Amino acid sequence: MADAAPDAITLLKNDHREVEDLFNKYEKEKGAAAKRKIATEIATALIVHTRVENDHFYPACEGKVDEADLKEAYVEHDAANVLIAEILASTKGDEFAEAKVKVLKEEIEHHVGEEERWLTGIFSQAKRHGVDMDALGVELAEAKARYEAEIAKDGPKVHLDALKKTKLATA
Repeated sequence: MADAAPDAITLLKNDHREVEDLFNKYEKEKGAAAKRKIATEIATALIVHTRVENDHFYPACEGKVDEADLKEAYVEHDAANVLIAEILASTKGDEFAEAKVKVLKEEIEHHVGEEERWLTGIFSQAKRHGVDMDALGVELAEAKARYEAEIAKDGPKVHLDALKKTKLATA
C-alpha cells in the first residue's frame, strides 16, 4: 500500500477536487431525488475528509503550522458538519435544502482556499516545516479507506457522531 498511496497533500487535494465536482454535479441536476442523492454523496465525502484531516492531518501539523490557522480549520470543519447533519436529515419537504447545500459549498470553497493558499496555506506551511508528506499520505489513505468502509456499512449519519470527538468539541 505504501507504494500506491499518494503523498498527504495530493490525497487531500484530490478529495477537494472530488467534492468540487460533486457540488457542480448537484448544481446542474434538475430532479429533486437525484439532488438528494448527490447531496448525500457530498455529505459522505466531506465526513470522510473531515475525519481524515481532524484525526490525522491536523495533529501531524501541530507545532509546524500556525496554531491560529489550525484552530480556524477545526472551527470551519465543525461549522460544515452542522450543515452536513442538516443536509443528511433533510426530507423531501425541506424548503431550505438547496440553500444548505449552497452555503456548504461556499464554506468548503473558503476552507479549501485557506488550506491550498500558496506559501501561507496550511499545506504549504506543513510541507515547508518538515511534515513527512509521504509517510502521512500512507496513514491518510489507510484512514480514508477505513472510514469509507465504515460508512458503506453503517451509513453516513452514524459517523457524524465520530465528528463530535474533534479537538474543538472535546476542548
